Amino acid sequence: MNRVGVDLNMASAELLRYVAGLNTRTAEAIVKHRNDKGKFSSRKSLLDVTGLGAKTFEQAAGFLRVPDSENPLDNSSVHPERYAFVNGLAKNMNVSVKDLVGNAEKLSAIDKMNLVSAEIGLPTIEDILSELEKPGRDPRDEFKYAKFSDSVKEIKDLKIGMKLEGTVTNVTNFGAFVDIGVHQDGLVHISQLADKFVSDPHQVVTPGQIVSVTVLEVDEQLKRIALTMKKGASEKPAPVAARKPEEKRPQRAPEKSAPTPKPKSVSDLAAAWGSAKSNR
Repeated sequence: MNRVGVDLNMASAELLRYVAGLNTRTAEAIVKHRNDKGKFSSRKSLLDVTGLGAKTFEQAAGFLRVPDSENPLDNSSVHPERYAFVNGLAKNMNVSVKDLVGNAEKLSAIDKMNLVSAEIGLPTIEDILSELEKPGRDPRDEFKYAKFSDSVKEIKDLKIGMKLEGTVTNVTNFGAFVDIGVHQDGLVHISQLADKFVSDPHQVVTPGQIVSVTVLEVDEQLKRIALTMKKGASEKPAPVAARKPEEKRPQRAPEKSAPTPKPKSVSDLAAAWGSAKSNR
């Protein structure tokens, strides 16, 4: 936030307290002064705030912006203690500060080494000239938004197999939730995050990441949406192959079992035993 800067006339006390040099008490004092006296006309007018001294001003002023100030440097990251340096630079080039700010041609022609002194070094000079060339530049990377489908506004518009773009809103141990523009986040289960095995979803996705997903299941009543990020996911579920009824096989007649032999009498057993004995 300190890199981007905070609009002194728009920021709330909750936001201002995070500015370097400020705390809850001084942030509330700034908002109270603004409400009672009106908008700040310059950075210097911060010194009129009750309880905000020179030390606090020195620490915080460079991170605060006053877009409507007569001094264009008040809407830049150039600290007030370097205003004299910029004024002297503009004077030597026979231009006003307003004409110098944003003038890339004149700024690029400056010999930086000739400006180095005991009070200001080359890194600081380079930072100042870079800011003068593009004042108020947002140093953050360009924020990208997911492109929601115009034909999908509500959960009832979802169809199985739809390929959509969404934004990861939360990552858990069991998967990731993705906003696809239907006011109900869909779940990409850990098993559907990639075509390979995933042990930790945090290694694959992060909150704010733009991802491409395919709709797997939709339960409108329970408001549940199952998604997949697998590249091999088909647009339409594969049709189930029709099964042919099994042909009736002719039943074989049950085999007739051999008749159980009639048990022999005691005399028959004795005769058989005697015959076997005589044959030895």
